[in-house]
Amino acid sequence: MTTASPWWAPHVHADRRPRLIARNRIAAALRGWFARADFVEVEAAALQVSPGNEAHLAAFATEAVGPDGARRPLYLHTSPEFACKKLLAAGETRLFSLGAVYRNRERGPLHHPAFTLLEWYRAGETYDRLMRDCAALLGLAAETAGTARFRFRGQEADPFAEPERLTVAEAFGRLAGIDLLATVGPDGATDREGLSAALAGAGLRTAPDDTWADLFSRVMVERVEPALGLGRATILCEYPMPEAALARPSPADPRVAERFELYCCGVELANAFGELTDAVEQRRRFEAEMDEKARIYGERYPLDEDFLLAVAAMPEASGIALGFDRLVMLATGARRIEEVIWTPVEAGR
Repeated sequence: MTTASPWWAPHVHADRRPRLIARNRIAAALRGWFARADFVEVEAAALQVSPGNEAHLAAFATEAVGPDGARRPLYLHTSPEFACKKLLAAGETRLFSLGAVYRNRERGPLHHPAFTLLEWYRAGETYDRLMRDCAALLGLAAETAGTARFRFRGQEADPFAEPERLTVAEAFGRLAGIDLLATVGPDGATDREGLSAALAGAGLRTAPDDTWADLFSRVMVERVEPALGLGRATILCEYPMPEAALARPSPADPRVAERFELYCCGVELANAFGELTDAVEQRRRFEAEMDEKARIYGERYPLDEDFLLAVAAMPEASGIALGFDRLVMLATGARRIEEVIWTPVEAGR
């Protein structure tokens, strides 16, 4: 059996290097764009008291040992979001972060345990403004990389074209023949049986122990996501409230939230919110997410009480996280995320 050469082997590095140099150029171009738009770059501490409180996020745990030998648990952050929102509460109005984050249980062509997130926040501006930001940054990345097309797994998209805007309900109806919002109440309550019957009618498998969230994810993965961002980028917006733990409700329809995701070539690139600023509601949602995490994985993460205090002091704002490595992949035609990371984590031999 032949063992693959490590990433640092000279011939492997020579093959990877053009994409890595393109990565550096794209990072510099993005920083220039944000500077021209009067954003300040911030650097969030990687160690946090809570890594985030979404049920399916898995973190790396460690501990801090004090001079007296006392130990307290800490986590590598899965996103700089909590730190950035504390800075919004402190008075920053436009900020961005471009840095490493860490997520456990993630490995594959599009997933790596240590990767780079680009996050930015606009105080006093709606999440529609972030949609325009996304369109501009796609074009900037393509121009910097010297390409007219984004490519991944045989799919292509024009990064200079105006992104398509599609609601989640429209996508479910168009791509799966499912009336999603018929299974969501104005109070956020969900009709699991109704959604299960709709999946069965659409020829999708179901299981007796599926939750509403499980069923929603199955439609997304099997019918919706593969059809997004083909030919041009897609902005998938107005997620149902149960799928938007950190977003505020839409003023037009309480069943949906101000959340959108950006897709290109079937790849999820970014996740955005009109930010929730109700600390009581945020605590309720986090506790519900941790109950679900305990049910599925047998563990839960602590709440960051300091963050909840900051939520109550935050101005109205919008924020977004974009997978920088994935953006570079699409701009350079890479097949796997390791091809655009300077020093990948060893997968093991």
